[in-house]
Amino acid sequence: MSWDAVLAQVVRLAIPYLFAAAGGVLAERAGVVSLALEGFMLAGGFGAVLGAFLSGSAWGGVMGGIVGGAIFGAIHALASIRFRADQVVSGIAINIMVLGLTRFLLQAIFGSAANSARVSGFAAGAGRAGASAIALLANPLVILGLASAPVLHWLLARTPFGLRVRATGDRPDAAESAGVPVARVQSIAVVGSGILAGLGGTFLALDQHQFTEGMTAGRGFIALAAVIFGRWEPLRAAAGCALFAAAEAAEIHLQGSSTIPTQWVQMIPYALTILALVGLVGRVSPPTALGRPR
Repeated sequence: MSWDAVLAQVVRLAIPYLFAAAGGVLAERAGVVSLALEGFMLAGGFGAVLGAFLSGSAWGGVMGGIVGGAIFGAIHALASIRFRADQVVSGIAINIMVLGLTRFLLQAIFGSAANSARVSGFAAGAGRAGASAIALLANPLVILGLASAPVLHWLLARTPFGLRVRATGDRPDAAESAGVPVARVQSIAVVGSGILAGLGGTFLALDQHQFTEGMTAGRGFIALAAVIFGRWEPLRAAAGCALFAAAEAAEIHLQGSSTIPTQWVQMIPYALTILALVGLVGRVSPPTALGRPR
């Protein structure tokens, strides 16, 4: 396989991580733990397939993915901000709820608990083996995914809303005394996190032209690891996403090797996630108010 094809595969694998990590940075910089990224991605993926199935259009799928991520982002915001539930428990509950709900809806709508009907997507085949990296740009979700980290960096660093998000996550009491509506800013950030992670699930579903049970396969948790690896900075988190995507690409290429057991090969992305964080635990400083209900 040419280097261009390898680059295309790494980029394609990185897009879901980039969307989810951007969502994780946004919510956590506002002080809300993003353990629900996996559920947001699954909800977005199912919403995308349902939207594409009903509309017959990939753009209908994108709208469905946005709605799916936003709904569960709003649920997480309502539970953790309005009712001050434990943010970790709320995130885990959403992950479990979405996993069960998507399986139920698959059976109810498509007659199968394992996968949906095939739907239309963007640029079929772009980024597959032998394709060039340029072919990926035919998919607008690839462009949006690549732009997500730079745009979020600009939003947090250069806009009044970004200043409010950072103040809310670091010094909520001081922000509130300055007139910042802390609960509203956090809610917007969490719903935005759901939309971004939902777009990651949307890309997965439309790239595969169907939704399959548990198709995110832990990508939301790896994206959260990229957030921590990147020290809650969008561009650094994007670099972590590229690293984990490269590890996943290596796993795919090594699965055909007869000298390495398949189980060891499948461990590569997750083992790399642990190794990448080992040197950072205890040496990174999260947003001061992260995970503290008010």
